[in-house]
Amino acid sequence: DVQLVESGGGLVQPGGSLLLSCAASGFAFGDTHMTWARQAPEKGLEWVSSVTRGGATEYSDSVKGRFTISRDNAKNTLYLQLNRLKTDDTAMYYCVKDWIRYPRRAHIESQGTQVTVSS
Repeated sequence: DVQLVESGGGLVQPGGSLLLSCAASGFAFGDTHMTWARQAPEKGLEWVSSVTRGGATEYSDSVKGRFTISRDNAKNTLYLQLNRLKTDDTAMYYCVKDWIRYPRRAHIESQGTQVTVSS
């Protein structure tokens, strides 16, 4: 079975940083594109970033230049480095199997990790 377990969220002040991790199992992680998505309170799912199995990356305009997606195929782990956080980044963050440019609830197979940006 596919398992994706996110960690690293928390409460941080505006301008701060966090490193999110996603431990993956149950599928060929190294052969799979991966995606980070998020859902803010009372809003729909939003694509944040994706990385190909080869390491090519793309970012939404709202996070470009502040967030960095990466992967360690030896550890079956996906990362998202969040820098210069803003209050608008407050959301539940999910890692998603495959390159999903328009995530829906059906794509979410994990519990997520909460990021709250507040002073």
